[in-house]
Amino acid sequence: MSELSVSAEPIVSARGLTKSFGRKQILHGLDFDIPAGRIYGLVGHNGAGKTTTLNAMLGLTSYQGTIRVLGEDPFAHRAKLMENVAFISDVASLPRFLRVRELFALLTNIHPNFSQDKARQFLEGTDIRPEMKIRTLSKGMIAQLHLAVVMAIDAKLLVLDEPTLGLDITYRKRFYRRLLEDYMTEERTLIITTHQVDEIEFMLSDIMFIRDGEMILHMQMETVSEKFTQLVVDSAEAQAQARDHGPVYEETRFGQTVLIFDGVEREKLEPLGRISTPTISDLFVALMQRPTANPETAR
Repeated sequence: MSELSVSAEPIVSARGLTKSFGRKQILHGLDFDIPAGRIYGLVGHNGAGKTTTLNAMLGLTSYQGTIRVLGEDPFAHRAKLMENVAFISDVASLPRFLRVRELFALLTNIHPNFSQDKARQFLEGTDIRPEMKIRTLSKGMIAQLHLAVVMAIDAKLLVLDEPTLGLDITYRKRFYRRLLEDYMTEERTLIITTHQVDEIEFMLSDIMFIRDGEMILHMQMETVSEKFTQLVVDSAEAQAQARDHGPVYEETRFGQTVLIFDGVEREKLEPLGRISTPTISDLFVALMQRPTANPETAR
């Protein structure tokens, strides 16, 4: 997990952020601040409102409420804002008909802080050449090119929306590790949406869960272990005692009962079984159930 410092002024600040498409309300009055120098994981099911939230930050959609990015209204001042903001969607968004050098020329015209020299430096030691067409590159080479593009943009806020979609685990891990080691600084803020949350848990400083357009969790990673506890019990007696402490989630795995607790002291749970801190994916499963879900039926 990142140990980057936190600035007093948030990079992103939202109050009552609401968005509707026709009669359907997508975002329900979100309130949050994202400080500088942090790495945020924005997690939610498809249709939960993640992309709409990102689009509001990037000035790509109108909204109700207030949102400020680097002190600016992103919808009203998008051109100015994008001087210090970079948005990279999944690797499939790279224009396949262009050559690598043409992609770099295009990005130079689009983003004032994109450096062709830096991009070429990041590709040194790879098999990618300027004259190659993107459609001829393997998935691994596209991942390398995508990473070079990301790291060649000198932005205060970098937004990655499913940046490794379709890539195998080797290239996904390599992508994130190099991004963390070669790009991230105390002055930069990174927001990532992904379905492979376990793969980015090591680098996150903060986590945000969105469910049905509502923020149900916004927490620093170091606080997760203080607030949530996972308990594995073997006997029916221990299971019954554990339920008395009000788990937020329960399921059966390989004949054992796994329960997750919110705000229950670990000393009370230790005599009942094996305790640990839930992974982000386990916490996601536990908290992303709709309110009508019954933990008894989740098993």
